[in-house]
Order: sequence, then C-alpha cells, then structure tokens
Amino acid sequence: MSRNAPIGIFDSGMGGLSVWRELRRELPCESVVYLADGKNCPYGERSAEEIASLTRAAVEELLARGAKLIIVACNTATAMAIDMLRKDYDIPFVGMEPAVKPAALSSRSGVIGILATQAALAGGLFRATSARYSSQVEILSAVGEGFVEVVEQGAEESPEAESLVRRVLEPMIEAGADRIVLGCTHYPFLEGSMRRVIGTREVELVNPAPAVVRRAKWLLEQSGELAEEGHKAELSFVTFADDEYLARLKARATNIDECR
Repeated sequence: MSRNAPIGIFDSGMGGLSVWRELRRELPCESVVYLADGKNCPYGERSAEEIASLTRAAVEELLARGAKLIIVACNTATAMAIDMLRKDYDIPFVGMEPAVKPAALSSRSGVIGILATQAALAGGLFRATSARYSSQVEILSAVGEGFVEVVEQGAEESPEAESLVRRVLEPMIEAGADRIVLGCTHYPFLEGSMRRVIGTREVELVNPAPAVVRRAKWLLEQSGELAEEGHKAELSFVTFADDEYLARLKARATNIDECR
C-alpha cells in the first residue's frame, strides 16, 4: 500500500471531527477520509449487534476508499466492536481509550468524573480500566444526555447546551471531581459550555483525542507508512445520511481546519 494512502476516520456523526482536528495538527501531510454515519446517530443507546453491523459497514466503505489505517473515532463503537474489527480485518485500528488513567494519576482531589454514552460506560474496556484505578480515586460516571444531539445540530453554544451540561457536570464538581474525562468524541465541542459551568473552579477537562492521534502516528512510523514529507493531503468526507448532512459536515470541517 502506498505511504500516501489515506487514514480513515469513522464516527457515528460529526463528533469524530474532534479527533480529525488533532490529526490535522499532528500529521498535516496525511490524506484523510472521514466517514460520519449521520443516518443512524447517535449510537449510545443502540444494541451491541446494531453497533457492530453499523461499524462493519463503515469500515468496508473506508477500505474501499483505500484506507491504510482506521481510527474508530467513536467511543461507543470502540467499546462494542473494536475487538471484532481487529479479528476480522488485516489493517491497523486505533480506538478511543477511556482516559481514566491520566485523569486518575493527575487528580489532586482523588475524585474524577467520566462523561460518556450509556454503551461506552457499559463496555468492557471502560469497566476494566475503572477497576484498575478505583482503589486510587473515586470515579463518578454519567451519561451526557442530549450532548450528541446538540453537537449534531451545531447548537453547542446555545443556552440549551449549557443547561444540559450544567445538569450533568455540576453534581460531579460538587462531589469534588477535579478531572472530567470526555468519553465521547462529540463532547469536546461542548468545551465552551463546560468551561462556563466550571467557572473559576480548578477542574480540568481530559480529552483523549491527542493520545489517540499519537498512537496512530506511532503505528504508521513502525510500519513505514507515514506520508511522504511535503505530500499534499487530500481530505474527503463520506456519510450514510443525505446531501444536506454532508454539506454541513464539510462546512464544519473546513471551519475547524482554518482555525486549527
């Protein structure tokens, strides 16, 4: 496979652009194919069988477009389907790790909060990681009810978004959490609302996206498949939704790329 083949990124919707943003910063020479399902978003309350089927369809599409490595930029899909993908396909996959470890090791209060979807919190990876650090810190978890929907609508700076964030975040902060893990790739787009709720309190948001991109870079370095220096990146976007959704996806990505 050509070194200049694209990296594939898949998410249930637009949330994975938070990972795409980090990838563009860290590896600007890499071509990228971003697939946002859109049609079936959100995944958080779907069954494991549904999620596996939707994830497989996305992977097949990205492989058809020549992806050399695929980032599953969806915490729910990672939790429910990453083992299946690694077993069934001969290509490197990078999933979304629950960032419990960095939050636990850096917490001063001994209390951390995890915001995620229902399916991600039920996943084996999150349960195993939490069990590993539960003796060191108190771990509070909550589902970001409505978070994905407001981000998909582009309404993350709205009063409604801040109200949703406050309802979930405030109890964690009052319980002493000084680290809040963003366990869904949609959630970093709500950082503005989250920081307004946090105010002057010493609470840090933990976004796993940079670590995920570093892992993808390391894998490509090991296999000698990093894009050639100076390669002009080609950026393309795919969705299972309609043309209107695709237009919004491209517009959002263009705005992110200009601001990165």
